[in-house]
Amino acid sequence: MPLNRAAQTLTTLPLGTRVVVRYRIPDGLTDALGYLRGIDDARCTVETRTSDVVIELADVQAAKEVPPPPPRRSARGG
Repeated sequence: MPLNRAAQTLTTLPLGTRVVVRYRIPDGLTDALGYLRGIDDARCTVETRTSDVVIELADVQAAKEVPPPPPRRSARGG
């Protein structure tokens, strides 16, 4: 089965690119925001803040490159 446009977009991005991927889960849709760490013919891996998320390309509904996160603010004690 050919990949949809969103999944095809992922295959063109270099590893390490920051991405957001919307994909199907049993209860609906969810997003993964992080760095593209791996991709093959069937799945991709996105490193999020909390864990690596492995996503089946057939489940991808939307995907795009996103800019780097803003710098973290330092905590100010008082």
